[in-house]
Amino acid sequence: MKLPELRIGNKIARVPIVQGGMAIRLSTARLAAAVANAGGIGLIAASGMTHPELRYEINLARSLTKGIIGINIMVAASDFAGIVKTAIDAGIDLIVAGAGFSRDIFGLGRESQTPIVPIVSSVKLAKISEKLGAAAVVVEGKEAGGHLGTDISVRELIEPIRAAVKLPIIAAGGILSGKDIVEMLNMGANGVQMGSRFAASLESNAAPSLKEYYLKSKPEDVVVIHSPVGLPGRAVRTPFSKRVMEGPVPPKVCDSCLKACRHNFCIVRALMRAQQGDLETGLVFTGEYMPRIKEILPVSEIMRQLVDEAEAV
Repeated sequence: MKLPELRIGNKIARVPIVQGGMAIRLSTARLAAAVANAGGIGLIAASGMTHPELRYEINLARSLTKGIIGINIMVAASDFAGIVKTAIDAGIDLIVAGAGFSRDIFGLGRESQTPIVPIVSSVKLAKISEKLGAAAVVVEGKEAGGHLGTDISVRELIEPIRAAVKLPIIAAGGILSGKDIVEMLNMGANGVQMGSRFAASLESNAAPSLKEYYLKSKPEDVVVIHSPVGLPGRAVRTPFSKRVMEGPVPPKVCDSCLKACRHNFCIVRALMRAQQGDLETGLVFTGEYMPRIKEILPVSEIMRQLVDEAEAV
């Protein structure tokens, strides 16, 4: 199957692949630009970044590519509105918002003509998104990494949501191969979002030890924890995630980074430690099928393989 273009608002991606925005600082300018250069849509993970840091990453990505660059931001972040406004002011191409749902963001998008793409996991939220003016929706199933809004497979969500809305649908969760992409498109999706495959890429900003940890993970190592955000989250079993599953690990210092926090642990600091290679006290978010990835490759090669696999189906 020859992969179609993906249109979101007035932006057209030659390859219908969106790189997932993985925080904290796994997907920064270098990764996003590499995906954009290969014809997809690259996302900078804005959660946990300061405003100057986000501006720097957007400007750096702009210097590395003429392709489509967006941000991913957690709605649950206390600085959500500030981050969105900073990204818009810096000229970002689109905004993907997950870990919660915001109605206010659509007004910001209308004012600046910036496409808003919420992450949803139900027909109800997809219909609300369309009514509020979303340019597209990411439909995320239980197979995804990080925060989860459902326990239903993406393969069961696409068709009913396709029947309910007319806007572009981007399927997310458990998509690793060109065959998976074709399956999603045949179900009615217009494109896919992929996180795990790009987390384990050469351009990923994860520490080398974290990338190796991904490759060593086994299916039984993938667990679901309770996040301070108030949602379940899929992660790799580490000493820290094991402690979190057994009971609270209250933070000694609170940065008030979330609008509402359960304080069972500090998610931003835990994710940051993992990104820097601390696999003892870090939290490693992952997709359900991360153990299927066996090698670290450059983004250009990953994208080439995905397109070739899709065309061979």
